[in-house]
Amino acid sequence: MRNAVLFIVLAKYDNEQSDLIHRIKGEKILQDLPKYKEVLDKFTTSELINQDAFCQQFEQELRAGSGGSPPTDVFSKTEAGEARWKDLLTRIVEHNIRIMAKYYTRISLTRMAELLALPEAKAEDSLSEMVVSGAVSAKTDRLEGIIDFSQQDQDPLENLNTWSNNTNKLMDLVMKTTHLINKEEMVHKTLGMGSMNE
Repeated sequence: MRNAVLFIVLAKYDNEQSDLIHRIKGEKILQDLPKYKEVLDKFTTSELINQDAFCQQFEQELRAGSGGSPPTDVFSKTEAGEARWKDLLTRIVEHNIRIMAKYYTRISLTRMAELLALPEAKAEDSLSEMVVSGAVSAKTDRLEGIIDFSQQDQDPLENLNTWSNNTNKLMDLVMKTTHLINKEEMVHKTLGMGSMNE
């Protein structure tokens, strides 16, 4: 059961992972494994996980075992164990970005990096990876340093309507500009002909 908890937390987030993590959380045997139940609680509640506090609270138990429970091999001091520990920290960052996308419509990159306890470049890279994979929907205004999560709930039909309206506005502007240019040319022609007649 301990391995099941750790590997479901390490799995990339999707509908199946979400379903399975909630099923595992409902298992009665978890009552005998309170630390592992707490780990699941962290990943299933809509709250940010403080990475430092998480490590302080769970690293000893997850990596070495404590309180009479033997360690699992998941986060052993091997190369594979170290790689899985890094993956766990990545999953915490991904969880936190999903929670931000849920509660924020706009957030500055600086504030987001601060909440993730990461340098800005690393926070932006993590967000970009999640956007590319489709885990969250966001746009970044790099000049202003603003992340916009508000696009995520937009219906494709609504998106198409917005695009169509924007295209119509653009065409109206082009038509008005063309009209004004033609008007200006006519005025100059008339003035030019008037000076020639004199």
